[in-house]
Amino acid sequence: MTDPFTCIKALRRPRLLVRAARFGLVDYNRDRDLKKLMKTAATPSPATAIDELLQEEARLEDTRKSGDASYSIAHHVEVLIALMSELRLLPQGPREVR
Repeated sequence: MTDPFTCIKALRRPRLLVRAARFGLVDYNRDRDLKKLMKTAATPSPATAIDELLQEEARLEDTRKSGDASYSIAHHVEVLIALMSELRLLPQGPREVR
């Protein structure tokens, strides 16, 4: 598994999309929202959730960039909210000193 923090730092998304997701962080309910997004009965671990959310987000980004009419900005924001929230639950490794 690639380091999720590295994957997230490499993402380049429209500013409006990221801002919308940040506003949604306060209302995120892990049990309710993650189960719905991942279509599971049990809430997965943050690491498992992040792996699957990164895959879903990449799929959504490809759909957005291609101009496909099936693209849902609301779903994309929901996935980004979950991704940002789950990242906060991972243990923080040693930070770079600058």
